[in-house]
Amino acid sequence: MKNIVEVLGVYAFLAMRFTVAAVILAVLFRKPMRGVRPQNLMHGAVIGFLLFLGMALQVTGLKFTPASTSAFVTGLNVIIVPIASALILRKQPPIRAIIGVVMASAGLFVLTGGFSQQWNKGDTLTLLCAFCFAMQIIFIDKFNAVTDPRQSAVIQMVTAALLYGMAWLMFEPGKVQITWVVVFTVLYTGALGTAFAFGVQTIAQKYTSPTRTALIISCEPVFGAIFALIVPGTGGKTETLTWAMIAGSLLILGGMITAESKTESTEPGSP
Repeated sequence: MKNIVEVLGVYAFLAMRFTVAAVILAVLFRKPMRGVRPQNLMHGAVIGFLLFLGMALQVTGLKFTPASTSAFVTGLNVIIVPIASALILRKQPPIRAIIGVVMASAGLFVLTGGFSQQWNKGDTLTLLCAFCFAMQIIFIDKFNAVTDPRQSAVIQMVTAALLYGMAWLMFEPGKVQITWVVVFTVLYTGALGTAFAFGVQTIAQKYTSPTRTALIISCEPVFGAIFALIVPGTGGKTETLTWAMIAGSLLILGGMITAESKTESTEPGSP
């Protein structure tokens, strides 16, 4: 993604990526979509709007704040989710899950370098982004009780694709440079990073809790750090392994292991 936005507008890329995902999921789940009801459309649209708004706020916030700060603030949804889960869903996470959340948050701070400057409007936008991602997790859990998650997955992707397409036309009009790298990246991220990732998340949340979901998703910067060591950037160089990467990753994974202990099976929504 970082490589591709150097030659393609952010909203143009996201519109293409989510369109690919929407088509894939619509084909895979064409039979469940035959029985979709207006209520199901509304549920999927709400989740899709939260996904769109979260990424849009993150992209906008990056114009005013460093990437490391953005990564940390975005990751704070791991704290927001259990709080919102207790307030909105009346699901009280067990003590081990809370300890896991604290460890994962500390790991995010170490891995991303925390704050590198005074709080600014970019950080505020990114915090709102984290809130949107947290609410997406919460509403998926809430709607899965009454809506087929396969329908939610498709409608979520279609909604986000349409909104990114509108943002593309409004903020990034103009000719798009299409290369084989652009095509490959759009297809790859659309199929695996969007259709598979968000599709699986929406369906799998029917069998797990929001807190567990947020903890698992907090591993994203860990995998980001790992692949940054392997995949060259636009300058043809990979990143260098640091003690902060190691310590932060171990804290996040340790938080997951702590939360995933056998005693957490009593958490509401757990299998």
